[in-house]
Amino acid sequence: MRTVVHLSDLHFGRVDAAVLAPLRSAIEKLKPDVVVVSGDLTQRARSAQFRAARDFLDTLPTPQIVVPGNHDIPFYDVVRRFFAPLVRFRRYISDDPMPEFRDDEVAIIGVNTARSLTFKGGRINSDQVKAVAQRFEGLPERITRIVVTHHPFDVPKDGDQDDVLGRAPMAMAEFARAEVDVFLSGHLHHSNISTTAHRYHIGGFAALVVQAGTATSTRERGELNAFNVLRIGERDLQVQTWRWEPAPALFAQEAETSFRYVRGEGWQGS
Repeated sequence: MRTVVHLSDLHFGRVDAAVLAPLRSAIEKLKPDVVVVSGDLTQRARSAQFRAARDFLDTLPTPQIVVPGNHDIPFYDVVRRFFAPLVRFRRYISDDPMPEFRDDEVAIIGVNTARSLTFKGGRINSDQVKAVAQRFEGLPERITRIVVTHHPFDVPKDGDQDDVLGRAPMAMAEFARAEVDVFLSGHLHHSNISTTAHRYHIGGFAALVVQAGTATSTRERGELNAFNVLRIGERDLQVQTWRWEPAPALFAQEAETSFRYVRGEGWQGS
């Protein structure tokens, strides 16, 4: 059994300072095997915001898989946006374009979907997709394969369809062949769990699509701060949503959804 803590949309520069210590405490008690952060570490990609994000990450357990989001590309600095969009992310957070964690139970790969030409949306390209598939190739069947992006492969039924990751159908066809099990993302500031079967209709393939709310930002969009915890067994998986409770000033588990893997069908609710 592996425990993965999934944070997203920290937005340093617009952080609720009151949640930082309780969030850190909750994560420490969970004793995760890996911490995943699916983008938007900053509000406006400024150096001071990246330094604050780096300082916070340094207080959390390791190893960590961290990918950038669209807010981690400068918005107003046009020269840096188009000629060195991730220079500060790489300086302060990670210079690995495709971070990876692997052990004998899980394999996790992060992919950058932030682009200079889009101010909100994201995109994945064929080279990234092929690189992920190659890294998963030959892994034992028992290993759970996880892809981390900032922009989501699906949105809730009432969500904005423009928020779906650009070139997602191309990517999903390849990821189905690579037998990816889970997609972790953020961007929406809304906790959500679905399966790829709802949107992509690939025979025998149903991977989990798990979105995290914002863990620390004041930009809550109608949902209190939250993060996810994944408990991953060989053929079973639980996704927990941990929600901020202002009155006792702590994060507590709000919900848990369980899935089991059915050969030839994919992940099914149990």
